[in-house]
Amino acid sequence: MDPSTLAPLIPVVAILAFAGIRITRILSQRSNTQAPDAAARLAALEDEMAAVHRQLEEAQERLDFAERLLAQQHSDRLGPPPAST
Repeated sequence: MDPSTLAPLIPVVAILAFAGIRITRILSQRSNTQAPDAAARLAALEDEMAAVHRQLEEAQERLDFAERLLAQQHSDRLGPPPAST
């Protein structure tokens, strides 16, 4: 291409590049400051998940205990019959 036809395009490209950089900076600053309470919300969610985890562990322990009791009762019923005299 002829340099005389490229010359007017240089400022247009520069303006578009400058605008792109500005838009990128604005968007990155907006995403960083969009949720200032995000850390507090995350901490609250972590605490809630820890509580749910503890409740699940307790429920699993109770289930294990109930299964052991049922298995013990079942084995008592299946044991050898009492000796008759």
